[in-house]
This record gives sequence, structure tokens and C-alpha cells, in this order.
Amino acid sequence: MATSRIPLVLLACGSFNPITNQHMRLFELARDHMHSTGQYQVVGGIVSPVSDGYGKQGLVLAQHRIAMAKLALQSSDWVTVDEWESQQADWTETVVTMRYHCGRILKEYERSTGEHKDSSGNPSPLSSPCPQLKLLCGADFLDTFQVPDLWLDDHVEEVAGHFGLICVSRGGLHPEQAVAASDTLSRHSHNIFLVREWVRNETSATEVRRALRRGLSVKYLIPDSVIEYIHQHNLYTEDSERRNKGTVLRPLAKQATQPGKSLDD
Repeated sequence: MATSRIPLVLLACGSFNPITNQHMRLFELARDHMHSTGQYQVVGGIVSPVSDGYGKQGLVLAQHRIAMAKLALQSSDWVTVDEWESQQADWTETVVTMRYHCGRILKEYERSTGEHKDSSGNPSPLSSPCPQLKLLCGADFLDTFQVPDLWLDDHVEEVAGHFGLICVSRGGLHPEQAVAASDTLSRHSHNIFLVREWVRNETSATEVRRALRRGLSVKYLIPDSVIEYIHQHNLYTEDSERRNKGTVLRPLAKQATQPGKSLDD
């Protein structure tokens, strides 16, 4: 019965530079897969664009990436855009963003169910379970756990063990190999859901930006409303692609100053 399923919210973090149809397809594929397990009921999705502090070459301002994501998701009745991460002055670790949203979801849940105390003032059981939060990503995301100095061990443990991941594979990627190669991911493989894209689609934001710089059509790769916004604000030009050129990605710079080693070092 659907009523006995665990409510689930999907969180996707990333540049969304710009958001593409494939980004949005990840949510639909993940929802279908999680429903097929018989254990979960997806109740929401969140797109969380990274802040300008990320430092990636060609990253346009967060205000534009947020605006484009909102335009793209106007047709969705369950996926929303959240600005918290994008508004942070510095790049935010994925696990920190997950903690923030988990806390917010818990507060909303407690508000919606009222005070949870009996007549004696003791906590009373809730009528329905609190929604869980899992990280939604492309399968190539799993490979980042093996990049030296990019992740702290305890962060990987928390993301994979406490929260969980839903990874949608595309093309010739084999996420199961990334799981098998990591002791931490293997230990939490029960909390890592691998989803296969049944319609091959390898469109990437990088390719979209390249086409835009060259004056080529990107129609049907990204929503028309996003294309119109890009043209209105003259985004993704040769000049914009040079933004942050030569800058060390903030995750690498930040993690290098913190104690601890990367996963499986």
C-alpha cells in the first residue's frame, strides 16, 4: 500500500550551467525507480544550484542559473528550485547542503503534524513517517569520491550511509564499478540506488554551452524559456567561458586546508 511507504525527497546539487532537459529527466527516472521498489513514495524534488564561490570555469552568476532553473521547472508540479546553497558566500560541501535541507524538511514535517506530545507531556508517535532525503546524481558523480583531496572520509560516510544516493547512469558509465572500488560505498551499497536510463541521452551542459558559443541551435536540448533567457542576457559567450579561468576549484582548495584524507587514500 502506498500509505505504508516511506516519503522521500530527492535533492540534486550541481552547477546547472545551464539546466538541461536531461537534468530534469533525472528526477523523473529516479521517481519511477524508487516507486518500483515498493518502499518509497517520492513527495518532492529539489534543484540546488552551487554558489558562485565554486570557481568553475565558465560558471555564470548564480542569479542567472537560478532564474533559468525556475523557468525550466515551471511545468513540474513536484520539483522546485532552492536558492539557499547558491546564496552562500563560499562553496558549500554537499553534505552541508543535505544537512540544511534535512533540517528544513524535519521542521516542516513537525509543523504539519502539530505538537507531538500526549496529555502527560511525553512525546507521542507520529501518524506518518518523516520524509527521508536522498542525493540524486548522475552516475559519474560516484567517481568524484575517488578524486584525491576532494572529499573528506566522514562526509562520504554521511552522504552514503546516513542519507543515501540515487545514481542515474548514462552512456557507457558503469556506476556499479565505482561502488565496488570503494570500501565505504560498498559497505553502504544497500543505500545506493543505481538507475539505468532506458532512453540513451548523453546531453551535457558543457555541450550546450559549446553550441551556444558557436551560435548553434540548442532547441529541444533545453527548454525554450531558458533559450530565450540566455539570449536576453547574452549568456554563454566566449567571454563568459573565460570566467574563473585558471582558478583552482574551491572544493580542492578548501579541502586541502582541512584535516583528513580523501576516500580510500
